[in-house]
Amino acid sequence: MKTTTYPDFGILLVDDEPAWLKSFSLTLRSCAGINNVHMCQDSREVMGLLDKGEIGLVLLDLTMPHLSGESLLQQIGESHPAIMTIIVSGLNQLETAVRCMKLGAFDYFVKTDEEDRLVGGVMRAIRMQELQHEVRTMADRVLSRDLQHPEAFIDIVTSDRAMHDIFTYVEAVAPSHQPLLITGESGVGKELIARAVHRLSRCSGPLVAVNVAGLDDTVFADTLFGHVRGAYTGADQARPGMIEQAGDGTLFLDEIGDLSIASQVKLLRLLQEGEYFPLGSDRPKRMNARIVVATHCDLAAKEAAGTFRRDLYYRLCTHHIHIPPLRERTGDVPLLLDHFLGEAAKSLGKRKPTPPKELAQVLATYSFPGNVRELRGMVHNAVSLHRERILSMDSFLKAMGHSRTQPAIPAENRNPFRSFERLPTFAEAAELLVDEAISRANGVQAIAARLLGISAPALNKRLKMSRK
Repeated sequence: MKTTTYPDFGILLVDDEPAWLKSFSLTLRSCAGINNVHMCQDSREVMGLLDKGEIGLVLLDLTMPHLSGESLLQQIGESHPAIMTIIVSGLNQLETAVRCMKLGAFDYFVKTDEEDRLVGGVMRAIRMQELQHEVRTMADRVLSRDLQHPEAFIDIVTSDRAMHDIFTYVEAVAPSHQPLLITGESGVGKELIARAVHRLSRCSGPLVAVNVAGLDDTVFADTLFGHVRGAYTGADQARPGMIEQAGDGTLFLDEIGDLSIASQVKLLRLLQEGEYFPLGSDRPKRMNARIVVATHCDLAAKEAAGTFRRDLYYRLCTHHIHIPPLRERTGDVPLLLDHFLGEAAKSLGKRKPTPPKELAQVLATYSFPGNVRELRGMVHNAVSLHRERILSMDSFLKAMGHSRTQPAIPAENRNPFRSFERLPTFAEAAELLVDEAISRANGVQAIAARLLGISAPALNKRLKMSRK
């Protein structure tokens, strides 16, 4: 399997002690999976290496022959202000540390510090560089609104401007190693967006999807982390978890809003530490996969109610995509209708039927609580029943009518006239109903008649009567 280079930019270690260079580069690889490391023993070569444009972070010793660390720090700040510099000195001197920070150093460490502190400082600098790069990339993409890889979104049928803005955002954040949160109602296509993110991420591993809804804490941990042999009764052999199966790819956790608090703690620790313990093991494993999560829940409301951890919520919100429901992009209904007609006909071995010209307009008046998934189900059902050249609208109207009769509001509030001080006459009520149907049908009487459950001639007659 091809090993992913991390991070995307190079990290340059500068020190005249070759033993420290080799030791710390191995520490970065083993503890944090950082393998894009370059080493330099001669301080005079540093600026030439930076001029090549491949380095984003420099770890710099202060006491070196030829050029001192402070002198190099100042030159880097003047010639390459976008490059971050961390001072790693053999001396613990407060005045020197303050002076280096004033010269633009991102952080200051002493070589005798614990390895966890040094690696943590490098990881913070990497995240800062990645976020700054993503902000610059997003700004450029938002201004241009041009997709560089439209083929990544081939599975998503849309002409909606808001959706294309989402595609632009996806292109900008897909290469990031930070978590990505996708929200939206059930059926809007959250997994399709996750697949597009994976295609654009440059991850060499697979996309592994897990629906975590209904998993208790133990099953959640076993599913993600795996277990060793003998971890619990029945664990006759070791089993890798989904994190290990994803490898250098993407781990997609769907319905993340349904996680228990105990499972949320485990997920938060995984995101913070980048490592996990298989059940029954005391040896940690590194996580190399990118984490993408999705939910139909309002996580902000759950966080406010105390059922979703605040620290996990803000960790997941580093990058956030919200997919609008189908009722807010009705211009996509004709495109989706045509796409699903072709898809259903092919899967059923039938010729693609011709829909009635008013079908798309009728569907556009519907709220689609199940969103794109519901429309797809409607179309497949209609095509399976199809016998004539023109597709019947009956199954669509039946599905729409059945959904509209569901008790979405309390029975006592269903009567729209209950709050009226004066009840309208039959003629007035009928006129208001006709006006609303005409408005929803965008002036097309045939569609308005279907919405009212009467014939087109009957509606036409009523309209003529109301105009007298």
